[in-house]
Amino acid sequence: MNFLALPKIELHCHLDGSLRAETIIDIAQKEEIQLPSFDKDELQKELIAPLECESLDEYLKRFALPNLVMQSKENLRRITFELFEDATRENVKYLEVRFAPLLHTLQGLGVEEVIQSVIEGMRDAESRYEIKGNIILSCMRTMSAESAFEVVEKGKKFLGNGVVAIDLCASEEESFCKKFVDPIALAKKYGYRVTIHAGETGIGKNVLEAVEMLGAERIGHGVFIKDCAEAYKIVKERQVVLEMCPTSNVQTKAVHNYSEHPIYKFHKDGIKVTFNTDNRTVSDTTMAKEIHLVNNEFNLSEEDYRQIYLNSVEASFADQETKEWCLAQY
Repeated sequence: MNFLALPKIELHCHLDGSLRAETIIDIAQKEEIQLPSFDKDELQKELIAPLECESLDEYLKRFALPNLVMQSKENLRRITFELFEDATRENVKYLEVRFAPLLHTLQGLGVEEVIQSVIEGMRDAESRYEIKGNIILSCMRTMSAESAFEVVEKGKKFLGNGVVAIDLCASEEESFCKKFVDPIALAKKYGYRVTIHAGETGIGKNVLEAVEMLGAERIGHGVFIKDCAEAYKIVKERQVVLEMCPTSNVQTKAVHNYSEHPIYKFHKDGIKVTFNTDNRTVSDTTMAKEIHLVNNEFNLSEEDYRQIYLNSVEASFADQETKEWCLAQY
């Protein structure tokens, strides 16, 4: 199969992990921001996490640099547009982009201004290319429950106009869900859909709690349900969709190599899986590359790919009109 030519749906992509190195250099030069290097090849060494990362925390260190240039409305709009532009080049038809608004308020932007700027960048791309998108607001698990309430409240006005869901991300500790029960419950009341990073490190029980305590409809990663029978059972029975990111999982040592990745085994056992990049820059990847890597290991059939595409459309937080448009692309 020619994976580059096939239509694609991506549901798990972090904005701050997907910047072009050239853009970081360009903005830094204009705004006199210090970088480790202004040479593209050298800078990429700082931006891309190695396959030999020791942990998720080491992987997450790669997000500090991009954040330096993501503190103005113009830059956020440009960076979002470029991510969608990059996605169109590999035939991504629908893209859900997530980011943590509070990380982009360091130079005075309000949360609402941050969200509006990202939406505008997405709309710019939609008007120019054959791609559609939505935004997921991430709350940092390393921050307080009050910070999550702030994101939920300030993002509320954008629901149905670019924003579709709430997410919890960053370092994963055991039983993190308890801390965020109330803000996520409020988000659901307002109409946010819910996807939660869980089971990315060796804690399958976090997936169980994300579904039971937070009402997660989708799980970011979910690799470690393989080691937790209760989590596996609830994901399978409730058809909770896993947003799987193979390269990222190898980098963070969720799995040691691609051949160990459970994505194909889950798929064959009736668990709904989707292909995603997680972070195009930090993981030095694309959707086509992720699909190609999985195919190399597990020899995907056309029916396998078609089913995963359909699962992805159905699991998306898009409206029905957008879903029908995505289905018509295949």
